[in-house]
Amino acid sequence: MNTVDDLLELLKLKKKEDHFLGTSKTIGSNSVFGGQVLAQSLYAAYNSISNNRILHSLHSYFLERGDLETPIKYYVDQIRDGGSFSTRRVTAKQKDKTIFILAASFQKKESGHKFYKKINEKIKQPEDLLSTMQLKKKYGLFMSKKLKSFLSVERPVEFKPIQRTNPILKKNIPPKLDVWFRIKGEIPSMTLDVKQQILTYVSDYNILSTTLFPHLTKADFSNTIMASLDHSMYFYRDFDFSDWLLYRIESPNTSNARGMSIGHVYTRDGVLIATAVQEGLIRPLKK
Repeated sequence: MNTVDDLLELLKLKKKEDHFLGTSKTIGSNSVFGGQVLAQSLYAAYNSISNNRILHSLHSYFLERGDLETPIKYYVDQIRDGGSFSTRRVTAKQKDKTIFILAASFQKKESGHKFYKKINEKIKQPEDLLSTMQLKKKYGLFMSKKLKSFLSVERPVEFKPIQRTNPILKKNIPPKLDVWFRIKGEIPSMTLDVKQQILTYVSDYNILSTTLFPHLTKADFSNTIMASLDHSMYFYRDFDFSDWLLYRIESPNTSNARGMSIGHVYTRDGVLIATAVQEGLIRPLKK
């Protein structure tokens, strides 16, 4: 899976009598990528919306590891269609076991007050940065086998982190990450619902790893069990994928083998388009 066309094909589900059916692609781990289940669930939810309402928020829980070889069934419950908002619940199952649940709220287009938090400092532009694949080539000898394997898998998204950790120096750093990203391949014309599905997919990258930054003297991908526990998103305005987007992530807390991160997505012009919030498992492996 190397281009946006591959990603769009992955997110497109087959309609069955009482559910939608999806398949999986690995991103380097031995279980289904959380961003994939999020985006496929959103595809299913959108297919039950017939009044042109647009997603403004979603909330979800990852309950079980997904099996890459088993198709995923997505069941949609039409909870409510009010005067302005519509609510849907999606349940994802494999072999009759629920692996994921999502609640999504859709709103009709309305006018109102406008404000967003702006980026005040000057930041490096993507043209001046190395991609994660280039960083792997540069630092691969010093990376753990697990991390190197994960970074070696082809993806439909290119990432360029502004802050980068040096695997040679086991040094704790602030739990913040600014990473530029763009979709690979020729970008087709897309409606807002499809763009939201892609952005939801991308939002599960990088967000949990930021929680390890204050613990790098003793924690890394090779000695930590990491998994998404829940994921929420809030969508503010329309956007496009014709240019790089910036994902600004910060972790306010780690405790009880869990880490919390909040990420804001901006256009290159500094317009805020979405926010993601995730708590995940960051359990140290016992020796």
